[in-house]
Amino acid sequence: MIETQDIMVPGVTGEEKRKAYYYLPETYEKDPGRRYPVLYMFDGHNVFFDSHATYGKSWGMGEYLSGTGTDLIVAAIECSHSPDNGRLSEYSPWNFALPPLVKITGRGELTMDWIINTWKPMVDDRYRTIPDRTYTMIAGSSMGGLMSLYAVIRHNDVFGRAAALSPSVSFSCEKIQNLIRKADLDPDTVLYMDYGEEELKTHRGMRQALSRTVKNLMERQVLLNFRIVPGGTHCEASWERQIPFFINTLLYER
Repeated sequence: MIETQDIMVPGVTGEEKRKAYYYLPETYEKDPGRRYPVLYMFDGHNVFFDSHATYGKSWGMGEYLSGTGTDLIVAAIECSHSPDNGRLSEYSPWNFALPPLVKITGRGELTMDWIINTWKPMVDDRYRTIPDRTYTMIAGSSMGGLMSLYAVIRHNDVFGRAAALSPSVSFSCEKIQNLIRKADLDPDTVLYMDYGEEELKTHRGMRQALSRTVKNLMERQVLLNFRIVPGGTHCEASWERQIPFFINTLLYER
C-alpha cells in the first residue's frame, strides 16, 4: 500500500507544496502490534509511479518490495522542481559553481534539518516505526545519492545505514572527504554505494572522486559495499536494477 500526503519544506521552498509517499508492507495491517524499520528516500516522485516520474520511468520500488515480501516502510519526499536549479540547491550540502558562471547556494543542511527534526518525528508518530538509528536508513541517486552519503556521515546519530546510488561526489569533493575523515562515526555504520560503468565514461573526474571517497570510508572502517555496475547508466531504469543489491545490504542481518 502506498499513501501520499501534500507537505511543505518551509526552510527550503516556503509554502510550496510537494508530495510525500509512504509505502507500507502487506503485513502492516495484518500484524497491528509490529513495528518496522524506515527507509527515507530522495526524489520521491521517481520512486514508485511511472506517471509521477520526471522522465516517465520510476524505480518501481513498491513492486519490488511487495513482490519480495520485504517488511520495510519507505518514506519518500518529492524534490523541488524550481527552474532556478531548485533540486541542485536543495540536494547540495555546500555552495558550488556550475560552468560557466552559475552559482548554486547549497541548502542541503536545511533539507536535512527538516527531515530530521520535522518529517522523521511526523513519520514516527503517523506509523509504527522503529525510530532508533539502527533501523533508520536513507537512500537516493545522483544528487540524492550525495545527500544520502552526507546524511549517514554528518548525521550518523540519526541514520545508521544508507544507500548512495551514482552519488555526485565530484561536487564539493574536498568537503565531502574532509567530512568523512573528521566525522564521529559509529562502528556499525553500513553504506551501499555504486556507480555505473557507462556513467564513468562521461562524468569527468568521477572515477578519482569515487576512489578518494572509498579510500576514506574504508579508513574510517565504515561497513561499505561498493560496486561498479556493469553497463550501468544515469537513469531510473538502471537504478531500479540495483534495488536488490542495496536493499539486501541495508537489511542485512535485520
